[in-house]
Amino acid sequence: MSAGAYNLVGVSSLALYRRYRPESFAEVIGQEHVTDPLQQALRNNRVNHAYLFSGPRGCGKTTSARILARCLNCEQGPTPTPCGECQSCQDLARNGPGSIDVIEIDAASHGGVDDARDLREKAFFGPASSRYKIYIIDEAHMVTSAGFNALLKVVEEPPEHLKFIFATTEPEKVIGTIRSRTHHYPFRLVPPGTLREYLGDVCGREGIPVEDGVLPLVVRAGAGSVRDSMSVMDQLLAGAGEEGVTYTMATSLLGYTEGSLLDSVVDAFAAGDGAAAFEVVDRVIEGGNDPRRFVTDLLERLRDLVILAAVPDAAEKGLIDAPADVVERMQAQASVFGAAELSRAADLVNAGLTEMRGATSPRLQLELICARVLLPAAFDDERSLLARLDRLERGAAAAPPAVPQAAPAQHAAAPPAAVFTPPPPAAPPMGYVPGPEAHTPVAPPPPPQQAPAPQGAQPGAWPGAARPGGWPTAAPQAPAPAPVQQPQAQPAGQAPSGDPAAGAAQVRNMWPSILEAVKNRRRFTWILLSQNAQVAGFDGTTLQLGFLNAGARDNFASSGSEDVLRAALTEQFNVHWKVEAIVDPSGGSAPPPAAAPSGNFGGGGGFGRPAAPPPPAAPPAFAPAPAAAPAPAQAPAQAPPAPAQPPRSHPQPVAPEDDVPEEDDPDLVESALSGHELIVRELGATVVEEYTNE
Repeated sequence: MSAGAYNLVGVSSLALYRRYRPESFAEVIGQEHVTDPLQQALRNNRVNHAYLFSGPRGCGKTTSARILARCLNCEQGPTPTPCGECQSCQDLARNGPGSIDVIEIDAASHGGVDDARDLREKAFFGPASSRYKIYIIDEAHMVTSAGFNALLKVVEEPPEHLKFIFATTEPEKVIGTIRSRTHHYPFRLVPPGTLREYLGDVCGREGIPVEDGVLPLVVRAGAGSVRDSMSVMDQLLAGAGEEGVTYTMATSLLGYTEGSLLDSVVDAFAAGDGAAAFEVVDRVIEGGNDPRRFVTDLLERLRDLVILAAVPDAAEKGLIDAPADVVERMQAQASVFGAAELSRAADLVNAGLTEMRGATSPRLQLELICARVLLPAAFDDERSLLARLDRLERGAAAAPPAVPQAAPAQHAAAPPAAVFTPPPPAAPPMGYVPGPEAHTPVAPPPPPQQAPAPQGAQPGAWPGAARPGGWPTAAPQAPAPAPVQQPQAQPAGQAPSGDPAAGAAQVRNMWPSILEAVKNRRRFTWILLSQNAQVAGFDGTTLQLGFLNAGARDNFASSGSEDVLRAALTEQFNVHWKVEAIVDPSGGSAPPPAAAPSGNFGGGGGFGRPAAPPPPAAPPAFAPAPAAAPAPAQAPAQAPPAPAQPPRSHPQPVAPEDDVPEEDDPDLVESALSGHELIVRELGATVVEEYTNE
């Protein structure tokens, strides 16, 4: 084997953090507040005789001390940019043999008073071949008080050729007399974004592919320490296969909880599904995961959801460090929670994590945490009350509108009561209203003491009618009662009825069954639809869903929920409908009823048609309503039909099946009957001729 091969083997066996250790201040990441003043001091030739570098482990203290020694002893120095060619620079390089004039001392094993005396005696000898003799004392907080006192005089008044650099993670343990004689530079943890970019660059140099979700896990495991993060990354790269470092490999090796488990438990919290939550707990335990690690990861997820709920673009602003697909899932989860619910859940999980330390049964503690989150009604504190209010508001916003929602509007549109009051008929008159079926009679008028309403019954219609708004005609025989409509699946590609509004109404009736089918396929899609979507329209081939806001619509479109909905429709209802998602801030309420033709009498609807009020100054008219084309029915706006009554004594033509009125229907032809004739025929009244006293 050649010498080059031996050298390659030696380099590849080095740890990752040693192979990529910085050799200049420009290569140090995340410590610009330290490296920039040091470089400026070198440019100005105002270098102090003693420095104190403090900060967390692995953030670059010892490396920066070596770079400072290299800058001081460079042949072109002191300089902020070492040349890298002189003997001193090569000796102090990344893989160099070291310099005799730069002495590194580990105070953890050489911190006694005798070691300090030995250092003091050798310090007065000049450097062998460099400009300065530099002592780098690592873990300086391990030096005893007697050792610091022995060094005090030489640190206070050193020879011109002597420099001291103390590096420590606990600067408060360095005695004040030493600290006061040094320039103190505090190092910090490296920001996650900076560290992630650096790790990505290192992986690119290594030539090993890494999945998107791996680097955030490594940064999280390193906790801001460059050396710790590089060690974790080195471990993952060492165990990578041909496909590189995968997310599954990283989660299993680092002990993190899989994202699917976190998604499942968060969805269970949002739906209030205790069975699903405790099933996740069982999967955590049976999968060999650490319950404490799971609670820690769950708290981290809840923290991200709280931030996303408050700042929707938190990912773009760098407030959340996660892959794009994970951010999309978390946005959908945050949209189905209330702010108080999220805050309360995070507080309970945080308190539970504290209680789990030293607990004899971590599983029991985890189950208790889930129970507390799922049962806000079991607590009477302010947070639980706000969480319950959030659930109530969310449920009210997602609930479908009641069927007779628009009926009050028709009452408001009815004209005032007429002056003429007919006598009570011998037999209950029979009126007809536009209903969902071809032959739908209305109820008989109330007793005489409630006489203002014999013809004021509201038009009856219900969702799923075959031809809502169609004008019925009288039949010679008693019509059969309208059958009870049941939500049924229609043939593929066909509307539930011939009318678009009626089709949408029938799909609304089918909506709970559709949601149940979706729930059996994917709980996340069920939560998203049940909390944020309603049926907005249906034209026979396309199901239009209205979402409360653009975020919920985008989450539905980007999370694959549309495919889940279509698959549920195909499997459970044997229909192949297209799905269109729109933004409908009204919450899926029914559209306002269409304008109805005027021309009724007696204060109620004329022959079952919605009445428009007459001019205030005009006397009440007793003319029949003009013929009009049937208007599209607004399914939720009309009351259910009344049961059938006995037929009239005089025969009436039978309505065709397509609900188109016959041409000779006297109820629909203006010139067929006068106002008096209609009163006599419908109410059995006797009209007394009016006269005036002149």
